Amino acid sequence: MASTKILKEMCFIEPKLGRPFIKDPVFLDNTLLILIGFTGEMRGQVIIAFKQEIACDIASKMMMMPVTDLDEMAKSAICELGNMILGNTATIFSTKGIAIDITPPTLGTGSMSFTNNFAKNICIPIEYDNKTIEINIAIKGD
Repeated sequence: MASTKILKEMCFIEPKLGRPFIKDPVFLDNTLLILIGFTGEMRGQVIIAFKQEIACDIASKMMMMPVTDLDEMAKSAICELGNMILGNTATIFSTKGIAIDITPPTLGTGSMSFTNNFAKNICIPIEYDNKTIEINIAIKGD
């Protein structure tokens, strides 16, 4: 809910949620990742994954100017997008009586894999204009 709302408002796109699936959190060379943790009544992490060209497209839309390379300004815009999505998510949870706090975003690029012993990684694809952004969520169970 938060992802599609923020993408619509900040990037002026019409995002569509794809079918969630279990995915190993392994990402290839041409991927930009935003990692944001959350704590409180629920704990876990969210990894928003973009192929480089899609990250450039999103940064272009946010900054309202062409972005062909992910310089510091473009990376900052992408991190802020992650902040807005997770901040909005925290607000939605709070209206349902679930308090969570989010960590500052960490940006990563290149081949990476993550291991978490506490949860399966659920990937929710968000699609627009034949492009896909992956929202990967792992929640720790108590």
